Amino acid sequence: MEPQRRGYLSALSANIMWGVFPLYFRALRPAGAVEVLAHRIVWSLVSVAVLLTVLARWQTLKALFKDAKRLAGISVAAVFIAVNWGVYIFAVDTDRVVEASLGYFINPLFVILLGVLVLRERLRRLQWVALGVGTIAVVVLSVDYGRLPWIALTLAGSFGTYSLIKKRLGLPAGEGLFMESAVLTLPALGFLAWLTERGEGTFGTVSAWHTVMLAGSGLLTAVPLLLFAEAANRVPLSGLGILQYLTPTLQLLLGVLAFHEPMPPVRLAGFVIVWCALAIFTWDAIRHSRHRRAEKAAAVEETATAQPV
Repeated sequence: MEPQRRGYLSALSANIMWGVFPLYFRALRPAGAVEVLAHRIVWSLVSVAVLLTVLARWQTLKALFKDAKRLAGISVAAVFIAVNWGVYIFAVDTDRVVEASLGYFINPLFVILLGVLVLRERLRRLQWVALGVGTIAVVVLSVDYGRLPWIALTLAGSFGTYSLIKKRLGLPAGEGLFMESAVLTLPALGFLAWLTERGEGTFGTVSAWHTVMLAGSGLLTAVPLLLFAEAANRVPLSGLGILQYLTPTLQLLLGVLAFHEPMPPVRLAGFVIVWCALAIFTWDAIRHSRHRRAEKAAAVEETATAQPV
């Protein structure tokens, strides 16, 4: 299989897995959201440790332990991904999958905002338009919910900030997830021990299948992340960006069709406005990417023409 096709297949597989996560986390009831989060952290560490051992990739981690600055960045990233995981699991557990899907729809718009506020980037005109349309959508949805859609905003904010920190750290996917899980594992184990002491833990007490699924949450976390990391090396950024909309689309469909969450007209209108913002954002990204490729091709051709024969 040619590399780019393999990359698209990996990206598609990763986004489908992320899209059906609600089915998995819903099946973990009666475990509460914090217990599921704690198990996800601990078993992610175990899963990635096995993977790094099989691939003999511990050398990178040894170098990381000597870099205090990157360790601090990893610790901050770990906090943001823990918030993201925890709020997402809470959303699934409390029948708010539709609102969770909204968070991942507006995440690209939040990343644009981060670019302005943190990286001091200058936005193109259509990016400002997309950001404005997205803001209108949040206002419309706030009217519908009778409150700010805090689950969606927290998911977008935490994952967007996590992505920014990860971009600056530049760590491979496996090593990065291992270090983040390692930072979070001690408090996660402490919580699970406390829960067990109180007789409220569900691991090993509900059923064998429930126990296996709790342990499997680590593998479920690691596999799509590694697939996506492979895709990022083989697929153009515009292609990756479009495929990432598959995840919240599947989550939205599950929320409405499988879990029968309400979708009143005003809420639907809010989502349509979000989709309009994303369409503007995507069109601008594709157009800008094509323009840059054309400029590079012209520069190469000009250089070749200028070479002496």
